[in-house]
Amino acid sequence: MSVGIIALKLFLAALLGGIVGIERENKRRAAGLRTHVLVSLGSALVMVTSEYLFHKYSSVVNLDPARLGAQVISGIGFLGAGTIIKQGISVRGLTTAASLWTVACIGLATGAGFYVAAILTAAIVFLTLVSLSRFERILEGKSKVNPEVTVKMENTPGKLGEVASHIGKTGTGITNVDIEEDEEHYLIVRFTLKLRKGLDHNDILVHLKTLAGISILD
Repeated sequence: MSVGIIALKLFLAALLGGIVGIERENKRRAAGLRTHVLVSLGSALVMVTSEYLFHKYSSVVNLDPARLGAQVISGIGFLGAGTIIKQGISVRGLTTAASLWTVACIGLATGAGFYVAAILTAAIVFLTLVSLSRFERILEGKSKVNPEVTVKMENTPGKLGEVASHIGKTGTGITNVDIEEDEEHYLIVRFTLKLRKGLDHNDILVHLKTLAGISILD
């Protein structure tokens, strides 16, 4: 295998992993751009190494070129498990864990020279993370069981805690918090709520409007 082919596989794997990682980085997930790039790059290197060993020693010993790749698929689970967080009844990080596993597969496909499948998969994963995330928000926002409130606030120490405490005063539980930062460095925070009996979504909005320094985006 020439140096040019090796370089192509490794750089393409890093690029495809980065495409997925950018979306996770923007969502401020535990595994962001660098993690996804390294997972994809490492997986591609494993496959390139496996192919090299197969061609070099196939006449001496019987080798399975897919064996090293199989270890990547099983081993990546330990890294993915580190991104999963359980808070109360809410579990976060499953999507990031799944994206890491998929990026490892993309890296393996790239290392094996299956470029078309790797590129198409990276594109589909990126579109899934971006487009379906918005669709899920629409569905979740309409849910009466776990309504959501999206708030824009200044990125100052203690502000997020103040808003969460303000919500808690109504007896409402917070089951999930999703935080992003906009171009003006304001925090866009989406709270998933568990309402107590007798409260509805509008009651929370009215209560939050009494708090200074925030704007409600719902």
